[in-house]
Amino acid sequence: MAGTSGRADAAQGDTGSSQVLFERRGRLAVATLNRPRAVNALTAGMVGLLLEQLTAWADDDGVATVLVQGAGERGLCAGGDIVAIYEDIPQGGARTAAFWQTEYRVNSLIARYPKPYVALMDGLVLGGGVGISAHGSVRVVTERTRTGMPETTIGFAPDVGGTFLLARAPGEAGTHAALTGAHLTGPDALHLGLADHYVPSERLPGLVAALEKESAEDAVGRFTAVPPPSVLAGQREWIDACYAFADAEDIVRRLRSWNGQGTADAAHAADTIEGKSPTSVKVTLESLRRARTLALDEALAQEYRVGLRFLSGPDFREGIRAQVVDKDRTPRWTPPTLGEVRPEHVARFFEPLDGRELDLRAGGGLQLEETDHV
Repeated sequence: MAGTSGRADAAQGDTGSSQVLFERRGRLAVATLNRPRAVNALTAGMVGLLLEQLTAWADDDGVATVLVQGAGERGLCAGGDIVAIYEDIPQGGARTAAFWQTEYRVNSLIARYPKPYVALMDGLVLGGGVGISAHGSVRVVTERTRTGMPETTIGFAPDVGGTFLLARAPGEAGTHAALTGAHLTGPDALHLGLADHYVPSERLPGLVAALEKESAEDAVGRFTAVPPPSVLAGQREWIDACYAFADAEDIVRRLRSWNGQGTADAAHAADTIEGKSPTSVKVTLESLRRARTLALDEALAQEYRVGLRFLSGPDFREGIRAQVVDKDRTPRWTPPTLGEVRPEHVARFFEPLDGRELDLRAGGGLQLEETDHV
């Protein structure tokens, strides 16, 4: 990962430590997520600080470009602090809901940022890490990038605008990525539309230095390389054929019966999906289909609605327990099979919240026009 240097203003996070570092290098403003031992997982304090500082930089005529990066060598951001969510759920989930409200405002702001927003998607970029990078205008991946939305693994559904992004991926590639929760390479991220530029990791320090003096377009143009082929793009035939259904059970049946090129990969995808939370799989699929016709802020509001329903259900906490707390990798899903998740149960996740809807227009920072990707 590209590191920070020079004078840095430390921003105090939840624990009082410097969880986000902000600094100015000429006309380049740099935000460094600074929890390297946790792969820079986002806390409530961090997203609050990001919202405040990004809003200030947007109005600062002395800032031409904003850069976001992660401290350490492991990745930009491995997602949100799900252990904090695990501990909050028995208390009613109010702190988690507040965290999401701020985090989604950050995602919305990034998508409408009035200046080049450069995200170095080096190493792990998962879940919430996608939210602070893939909505930006200049999204850089490397040979070390491992990205994705693995929420079905922990009994949840893609959020931070992930349903919006994946619903717009070519063919059914986004559906495959969301239901399986697969970790994807930099070239795969380019294929999905989650990134724009491939820069070998050894060139990142040079790119960051160039951003201090050059426009983002010129700097990135000088350091970009031709990416290797995307494995995901090469699997498009069976992915498009097998995921083009409105019901998850039909998708799994089609994956198992596929007999063209990629038979083994399709069967593995079916096994993977059947190991995830059945409720999460079905709600995720419905979220993606609905997100196809939604603007980003509408998709974020839908994800917030769905997320609160997951907080009150059994699978989210059980998934975190199995994967992160006890690490036994044997979650006990309720219900345990796709066939037992009825359509009316899925529909309840999308019902209105009776006055608690997320309204990104209310106190949500800047109301800015969408910017095109460089």
